[in-house]
Amino acid sequence: MGFIDFTNTSVTYPGGLVALKDVTLSIEEGEFVVVVGLSGAGKSTMLRAINGLVPVAGSVLVDGREVVGASQSELRAVRSDVGMIFQTFNLVNRSRVVNNALMGRLSKIPRWRSLLGLWPAEDKEIALQSLERVDIVEKAYIRASDLSGGQQQRVGIARALAQEPKIILADEPVASLDPVTSHMVMRDLQRINRELGITTLINLHFLDLARQYGKRLIGLNDGLVVFDGDIADVNDEVFRGIYGRAITPDDLLNEK
Repeated sequence: MGFIDFTNTSVTYPGGLVALKDVTLSIEEGEFVVVVGLSGAGKSTMLRAINGLVPVAGSVLVDGREVVGASQSELRAVRSDVGMIFQTFNLVNRSRVVNNALMGRLSKIPRWRSLLGLWPAEDKEIALQSLERVDIVEKAYIRASDLSGGQQQRVGIARALAQEPKIILADEPVASLDPVTSHMVMRDLQRINRELGITTLINLHFLDLARQYGKRLIGLNDGLVVFDGDIADVNDEVFRGIYGRAITPDDLLNEK
């Protein structure tokens, strides 16, 4: 048994679209895993299955807790351990950077405190420390809308860190960024995994980023796991097998 276990896991959306097909795999605590595949291959669905956000058949265990069929309180307990990083940042643009980071503490305090902005000093310190870890603490008291895209994504990472998660799920975290900033964000995620031991799953489109930063690679094609192994064993032929076609410049960040 791993830290995250998929066993005969399938996801069928209303309307009949099958997004994951009989997936069985284990992810160990502290692993850094990159998931690749074409758009629609099931990458985002795999991440959402861990959080119980999609209709799942089979089993998904997270730190020994079953997600499938879990009650709302059980799901809240799982989700409190899972930090999410999004392609579109999902920040409150009119709010200060530190307040965005504090959103990672929502599950830790009574709702009335967050509504009134009465955050405990300890939570404010955790939020500032998370901003410092991604080297953006000097922007803590400016509006999120005044940041560049790369800076906004680093705030998104800080928000996830402020949650003090056991797992980080990053869904195409560099898709909206330029190449230089994409590498900065990937280095941040790699370093956080190495220093804090947080189990990390990252969906990526760009194969050169996957090869440079990944350690374990999972390849999805039409909802099926078609590759699962060490990145050192991955070559262009393996990528062609995952994508079902020849690799194009659009699949490589540094050739766009």
